[in-house]
Amino acid sequence: MALRCQKVTSPDHEVQFLSEEITVFIKYRDVEQTFTGNVNDVWVSVNRFFSEMIPAFDIARKVTLTVDIAKLVEDFKDVIAIAPEGPELLIPKEKLTDNETLQLYLLATYVGYRLGKLTREIMTKEELAAKLRKNMKIIGTRLGELVKEGMVTKTEEGNYKITTIGIKRLQDETLPKFRAKLKNLFGIDPSMKEIAKDISEGRREEILHEKSE
Repeated sequence: MALRCQKVTSPDHEVQFLSEEITVFIKYRDVEQTFTGNVNDVWVSVNRFFSEMIPAFDIARKVTLTVDIAKLVEDFKDVIAIAPEGPELLIPKEKLTDNETLQLYLLATYVGYRLGKLTREIMTKEELAAKLRKNMKIIGTRLGELVKEGMVTKTEEGNYKITTIGIKRLQDETLPKFRAKLKNLFGIDPSMKEIAKDISEGRREEILHEKSE
């Protein structure tokens, strides 16, 4: 908050202080207010501003949706990523619905743009269709559903981006589902992980022989 007080000198030096004209300038976030008058009037106006306006701003802030980009990145760090080629998902798309996948790609694009890694926060229908490997008709239908739900918005140019409420619902409602899917995908028995690793290293025949004994 910035507060600046300016005294306007009266031409009559014998006028008492309380009758002199002063100007007080207040800047609080995006709101600017200037009060001019005698000391008593300005004092009353300034106090009214603080008593009435500041609580209203605080209330408005509580009901205004905002995005904490640092928390967003932390929450989705094992779900989305920003590659030099663009937004990517770190979990198999086969385990997600089309709508979930679309939202995650748009979320990754939003994060990449906010972090300065991408030059835009929107994706075209063609780009999304290529990411999902689905035809344009299906993608158009799914995007229409998300727009209707308020999760995604369509720009005047016909591109798509995730909405603030869409991000909020992804964090609060959908993310726990992703966590459960990740646990089901990767929370397997350690011995099974070792077997999978050994098979990938070409020991399949040896392992099968050991298991048969």
